[in-house]
Amino acid sequence: MSGSGTRAAYGAVGGVLPKDTTEDVRTRGAGVSAQVAVLPVGSFEQHGPYLPLVTDTLVACAVARELAAAYPVHLLPPLTVSCSHEHAAWPGTVSISAVTLHAVVSDIAASLRRSGVDALIVVNGHGGNYVLGNVVQEASARGERMALFPAAEDWETARERAGVVTSLLTDMHAGEIETSILLHAHPEFVRPGHESADFIADDRRHLLTLGMSAYTESGVIGRPSLGSAEKGKELLASLTESFEPYLALLTRAAGPE
Repeated sequence: MSGSGTRAAYGAVGGVLPKDTTEDVRTRGAGVSAQVAVLPVGSFEQHGPYLPLVTDTLVACAVARELAAAYPVHLLPPLTVSCSHEHAAWPGTVSISAVTLHAVVSDIAASLRRSGVDALIVVNGHGGNYVLGNVVQEASARGERMALFPAAEDWETARERAGVVTSLLTDMHAGEIETSILLHAHPEFVRPGHESADFIADDRRHLLTLGMSAYTESGVIGRPSLGSAEKGKELLASLTESFEPYLALLTRAAGPE
């Protein structure tokens, strides 16, 4: 499903917002059997003293930007505030309810269908957005075309390919993966301090009840000292490859039997 001419045609404002015109969308839609949109969903929450509140949004956008460069999909602007209630103890964190996030994503999908876009793939950059799985399940049960990306298996494949040392369990927040992706995609957002901020808290069984502050004072859980731009580049490359079956599944399902 990859399009060789897509990368040259695609661009984004500041590396985050799509700069398509309506004619760009019309032209791209005319060249595919089924139109697919990609929606990055991030968050606005603490990421320690060295990564910005908008980290998860930047990560989701970096992934979505690579997807839009490699495949004929419509890139949507990100949702930048989501379900970050576990981070409420830190200044700057802003959340909306799971009910609101569910409604917003569902409304976006409905609007896309009315305009002729057959399917929506949600690119989630924040692990606390559990409700997105419910959105996809419910839409699929209604016969609508929706998927959630990346899955844990996609992250694990990317971690191994990129040589990320920290496990997905340990690399929970503002760690090696997120630091690496920002060092590659948005190094201007990374402040000094990640080199000495490692903190491990693998047993987090009461996280939903107690929040992040019960497990970390800094807000960091992971090993950001191991992050690098090279790892970030490889993480994104692996995720881009992992995306193809998702796109094939939704376009095949949306087309004629």
